[in-house]
Amino acid sequence: MQMKFAASALLALSVIPLSASADGEVNIYSYRQAFLLEPLLNAFTEETGVETNVVFAKNGLSERLEREGDNSPADLVMTVDISRLSELVEKDLTASVSNPTLEENIPENLRHPEGKWFALTTRGRMIYTSVDRVDEGEITTYEQLADDKWNDRICTRSGKHPYNIALISSMIAHHGEEETEKWLQGVKDNLARKPQGGDRDQIKAIAEGVCDIAIGNSYYYGAMLEDENQRPAAEKARMVFPNSDGRGTHINISGVALTKSAPNRENAIKLMEFLSEQKAQHIYAEANTEYPANPAVEASGMVASWGDLNPDSLSLQEIADNRNTAVRMVDRVDYDN
Repeated sequence: MQMKFAASALLALSVIPLSASADGEVNIYSYRQAFLLEPLLNAFTEETGVETNVVFAKNGLSERLEREGDNSPADLVMTVDISRLSELVEKDLTASVSNPTLEENIPENLRHPEGKWFALTTRGRMIYTSVDRVDEGEITTYEQLADDKWNDRICTRSGKHPYNIALISSMIAHHGEEETEKWLQGVKDNLARKPQGGDRDQIKAIAEGVCDIAIGNSYYYGAMLEDENQRPAAEKARMVFPNSDGRGTHINISGVALTKSAPNRENAIKLMEFLSEQKAQHIYAEANTEYPANPAVEASGMVASWGDLNPDSLSLQEIADNRNTAVRMVDRVDYDN
């Protein structure tokens, strides 16, 4: 079974050639790490006989696609976060796919209106609270993060990180720009420290007593619980599903897009179909403690033990459309300073 994985980062882009003309292949550019994709792609090859070739990078894939143009060997891009998928669309690097299987398996709000990307897994943007210093049920919504009762008690990563930009974008969609800016200013006023680090660092800050409340993606919490060195910190935090009794919890996605240059278009779409179906959805979501994008597939393992996720039904494309407004808002309130 043939599978080519680069070690990491941009170095991989120059050392692993992909064939643009071979039959029976799919060539993938990926921001998702090899260990997450390997079980999926092995299962696809076993089922179809189609081989997969993968280039992994931390960044720079859209720039490479631009440079390669019509000669690019890439058939698919697999990535995380709506902002990266939107970047591919904005640069006109993806092709529209109209496919009954994909449209049946992936809800309308989790795919591009013209089929230029499709979600594969979802993750909630959760609130985390100290199990010792915050009562269960004391905070239940994103809106409450701006309450002055939480003054000097909240930790977040940079407001400009794509995960937070997506959350702010969803708030704009629900409340409008003026109200969202007031909310964001309120959250900033409640920060216990300057925004820094990643999502796991915010949960660790709760354990260390730096803050009592944090914001982070659900799969990071799962990864910490699976790591014996990070589990003690994670167990000091309680995961809250924000707005679960109302509009639903804000979610982001991992997704896939067909490139405009795809030399193996038929096989690439076959892989997209496979990734949307129950077997692959289960494998992919469980590998990274995420939720399946296909609503017919239930969460499993640790994720299932957390309880049901009531996701916000807001279109991810609408969130993407608010991204630039959200970035400017973060600048106006000087959130990171």
